[in-house]
Amino acid sequence: MEKRAQILLKTLVEHYISQGQPIGSRTLLQHSGLDVSPATIRNVMSDLEHLWFITSPHTSAGRVPTKKGYRLFVDSLMTVQPLDQQALSTLKHGLSSPNPQALINNAADMLSQLTQFAGVVMVPKRTRNLLKHLEFLHLGEKKILVILVTEDGQVQNRILLTEKAFTASELTAAGNYVNSHCQGLTLEEVQQRLKHELQAMQADINRLMTAALEATSAANAEDKETVVIAGERNLLQVDELSTNVSSLRKLFEIFERRTALMQLLDQSQRAEGVQIFIGGESGYLPLDECSLVSSPYEVDGQVVGTLGVIGPTRMAYERIIPIVDITAKLLSNALSNQSN
Repeated sequence: MEKRAQILLKTLVEHYISQGQPIGSRTLLQHSGLDVSPATIRNVMSDLEHLWFITSPHTSAGRVPTKKGYRLFVDSLMTVQPLDQQALSTLKHGLSSPNPQALINNAADMLSQLTQFAGVVMVPKRTRNLLKHLEFLHLGEKKILVILVTEDGQVQNRILLTEKAFTASELTAAGNYVNSHCQGLTLEEVQQRLKHELQAMQADINRLMTAALEATSAANAEDKETVVIAGERNLLQVDELSTNVSSLRKLFEIFERRTALMQLLDQSQRAEGVQIFIGGESGYLPLDECSLVSSPYEVDGQVVGTLGVIGPTRMAYERIIPIVDITAKLLSNALSNQSN
């Protein structure tokens, strides 16, 4: 694309993001800084429309960017703005909690607050959730309390019903077996080891190891990745979204179920740096009018999750990208400092 067409497309996208109204050739001529005739502007606009970078709504003679136009803009034409000091201070203050879960929640809140859209943060499965101690306690004739303690101080209790009544010495022996063979392993590794060794065990301890396996499986299932969402109601104030009730309902169903959102964030997690999904590019967001700006975050150099902002395609990408990028960096630093 020639330079003149790039300047006009950049001007059109920026003006449309700012004003929300279709842009006519006269307005483009005023704001582009080009020394050309109105006829030249119209010709270039016609070419851009033919290439499907812009389109003309039925209700107006002006043009608006298409998804293809937005994509070229964010990939090649956009000038990212540095984050202002007030926003940076807000982020630093919000991401200073000593509690990891509070940090995750605050990150979602900060993203929503600073963008006025929906902030989303994938909560990572604990990468250091190692078994420290497992104990079986007798509660009744065929009822056992399984106490599972992890290296990070988490304590989880499970009450299990068994087919056989076990003595206190049998329960102690079974707990000692798990601790001597599985201490220091992740819960997933504990499960794998117990599954592997079940067949070689005698019947009585086999039943207790099955109980231990159930306990670690349940504890691990509770630790599966989830998504924290903040400010989704902000999207009700966006004109492009609020007028399409059916599609907006689908978006809120994704927020409610979280499965597709998890898949989208997981897709972002495998990439480096800030990722931008415009409209239907992701394959997960139900609205062509929605975009996601996301970035992975780390703990001690290892990517453990993704955070981002969901908003309309007509969002100020040049302002939102640094908010997402710096939030990811600050969250990475805060979580890494806590893990050391």
